[in-house]
Amino acid sequence: MCTINNVKGDIEIQRLPVNAEEYLINDWTIKYTKSHILHSICTTNEICTSHPEQRCLLCVYLNELELPHLPEMVFANNTLTLNHKSGLSVDFNALDALRKVSNGKQTIKVAHSDTWKDSRAPENLEEKIKPFDWTFSSDYRGTICGSSAASETDERINIEKLKEKEKILFYQELMLYEDELHDNGISSCTIKIRVMPSSFFVLLRFFLRVDNVMVRINDTRVFHDFSTDYILREYTNKECGVKELKLPLTMFGDPNLLSPHIPLRTGIYEKIALAASSS
Repeated sequence: MCTINNVKGDIEIQRLPVNAEEYLINDWTIKYTKSHILHSICTTNEICTSHPEQRCLLCVYLNELELPHLPEMVFANNTLTLNHKSGLSVDFNALDALRKVSNGKQTIKVAHSDTWKDSRAPENLEEKIKPFDWTFSSDYRGTICGSSAASETDERINIEKLKEKEKILFYQELMLYEDELHDNGISSCTIKIRVMPSSFFVLLRFFLRVDNVMVRINDTRVFHDFSTDYILREYTNKECGVKELKLPLTMFGDPNLLSPHIPLRTGIYEKIALAASSS
């Protein structure tokens, strides 16, 4: 039995209007929230300074992340949450995704950064190269609560089965954050979910293109067949230099077209067990 509930104003959204929707199927409650871009200026500075527990959403991000600056567009209230009756929760949000960005406390060199530096005019270099990962690259795989740690598995998500025509009961696509890298490319983190009668499938994608230098796609796929008692989660990192691809420039704006041509660097394949539901 499946039901949809449209919800508005049921949670505190830190002064930003929000839309929210729930979809119930089997033992799952799937909910998304969607709202505007995070404000770029704190308008309640005195409150945020004197009462940290009442900080505005911008100050929460600035204090939690300690990054020199945030991406140009952060959708702080865009979230996707999948709750199972057993207590398992799988959540996707911009704050946790940005926690995975190197903030200067770790000296991680960005791949191809030397080439990027060489391709820029010296007078612009100091502004654009920051002591952190200026591409906002994230290997975020979602936030899981209420379950034992994920375990490695040889089982793979059946992509061919997902290509079969099956009725889409619920679909949503959300942007978590985006930055145009000072007009030198694009960095974005997006999430899509679709629910079918037999299963659900989630794709979390970080996409990076540094113009004329390199491309990177970090994909996290989450799949659950309702007839099983576990979730499959697959993380893949693909990246390479633009010159290695030898593709038309028109293809570099679409990660779906690029992905099959980019070599796989890392793959992590996990199974997450569902605890037995209490009756």
